[in-house]
Amino acid sequence: MAGEEINGDYPVEIHECLSTFESAVGAVGDMLNTTMSASRSELLQKLDPLEQAKVDLVSAYTLNSMFWVYLATQGVNPKEHPVKQELERIRVYMNKVKEITDKRKAAKLDRGAAARFVKNALWEPKPKNASKVAKRKK
Repeated sequence: MAGEEINGDYPVEIHECLSTFESAVGAVGDMLNTTMSASRSELLQKLDPLEQAKVDLVSAYTLNSMFWVYLATQGVNPKEHPVKQELERIRVYMNKVKEITDKRKAAKLDRGAAARFVKNALWEPKPKNASKVAKRKK
């Protein structure tokens, strides 16, 4: 920031915030260029359907979020714009995908193993003649 020239069009107090914002926009631009350099079809071929849905949802959410910021910079209240409903709709679908992902990660119950654990853990009384049978085997 030492080599930067401060513009007289805005208060000096917000210069650091504007510099941070400018670098963040530059980083978003770099990521966007990287993403756009790969063919979408090539990218999606490597992914399973759930991962494809995640990519589509993140892309839609990011685009709408950037439009939200654009509206705010133009003096339009984004909370009163249809973009708010679109972001909420995308968020609902993101939650559905998260539920599906969580269900996949959840532990599965092996019923056979559970039955064996329960059967072996239960106490069974020994028959009255068990001691006589044991003596005969010796």
